[in-house]
Amino acid sequence: MTNQTKSSAVSPIVVIGALFFIFGFVTWANSTLIPFLKLACGLKTDFEAFLVTFASYIAYFFLALPSSWILRKMGFRNGIIFGLLILAFGSLVFIPAANTRSFGLFLTGIFIQGAALSLLQTASNPYISIIGPIESAAKRMSIMGVCNKFAGIIVPVIMGTLFLENASGIEAKIHDPATTFAEKEALLAEVLGRVYTPYIVLALLFTAFALFIKFSNLPEVDLDKEEPLEGEELKSGKTSIFQFPHLFLGAFCIFVYVAAEVMAGDIIGVYGKALGISADISKYFTTLTLTSMLVGYFIGIATIPKYMSQQTALKICAILGVVFICAAYVTDGYTSVIFVGLLGLANSLMWPAIFPLGIKGLGKFTKTGSAIMVMGIAGGAIWPLIYGYLKDYAGMHFQLAFFLSVLPCYLYIWFFSVYGHKIKSKA
Repeated sequence: MTNQTKSSAVSPIVVIGALFFIFGFVTWANSTLIPFLKLACGLKTDFEAFLVTFASYIAYFFLALPSSWILRKMGFRNGIIFGLLILAFGSLVFIPAANTRSFGLFLTGIFIQGAALSLLQTASNPYISIIGPIESAAKRMSIMGVCNKFAGIIVPVIMGTLFLENASGIEAKIHDPATTFAEKEALLAEVLGRVYTPYIVLALLFTAFALFIKFSNLPEVDLDKEEPLEGEELKSGKTSIFQFPHLFLGAFCIFVYVAAEVMAGDIIGVYGKALGISADISKYFTTLTLTSMLVGYFIGIATIPKYMSQQTALKICAILGVVFICAAYVTDGYTSVIFVGLLGLANSLMWPAIFPLGIKGLGKFTKTGSAIMVMGIAGGAIWPLIYGYLKDYAGMHFQLAFFLSVLPCYLYIWFFSVYGHKIKSKA
């Protein structure tokens, strides 16, 4: 570590771990909100329902660079507090959205939450990357991933149980010609009423954690001074963020990685339902994906960098992604769902490896570089819509659409792991 002992880093790691748990809980709630809002708001197509992920992830594209500016002005601790309060506000927007049955207002609340997460991620990811040697950053990021994916494992169970109880029966009644208009309205009101308590509780918890941060001893860290330019970067006298091509290649790698992760995590329930599996069962499939990711994180913690480098881990994960997506395409039923779930294992060590490789050697540009990397999370906004368009409007079979959407992601990640992260500017 640069200016800290291992013992002094324990407390910050615990706090950042708690933040990553919050990231996971809010983000992976999308897997439940997609079928929930499709039912509650009477959406006609999956393409419309996938606007949930679009609203959540597109916020990163627009807010990542402003988040970097906010962190410069407010500092690390105050930036986190501000982000948590915005997150609480976004959660409260769900209440009037449910009262008015407004899909647009739900999307607004989700976008506000995404904006808050953009600020929190822009602060947390470089912090955990540079708090120790860059060579073992993937190991620390894997620990953060455990916190994130543990939240992701439990959120479909909690939210799925609360929001989608008897979803198949309610959906059947709503579409039953014998059900009167008044009965349909009563059913929808009951479904939307399930939103109130969970999101009020979340808003209170986020506010309470912001107060905890306010009065904690979390140290301020000057990310711009934490990692000086070194080696070739120092000799060449870099003066612009655009002189680091590996950063932008890494940001695009984050873009396609998050796209693949969202397809495997948030869309797996829709995928399972398209295979003829009941919504009462498929609502829990995200837990399968995230359990696979959790296994991968533990493997990363045990093996990086002692037995393999983060670059090697990234290559292995990219190859596994290609194998699993091909297997999901050529199989059917629960077998196909299992292979989609196993994409979680392939995805597990990607963020922990891509992010440190992307910001390596940026020195004083680390904070801005981190924001650019975080912008790549917008891949999660675009890819489900591509899949939805191919399936709903282009008339493509859903398995072929899924395969063609996801395969290119893993091929590019393989390129970055082998060659892309090594590309340096000659200027």
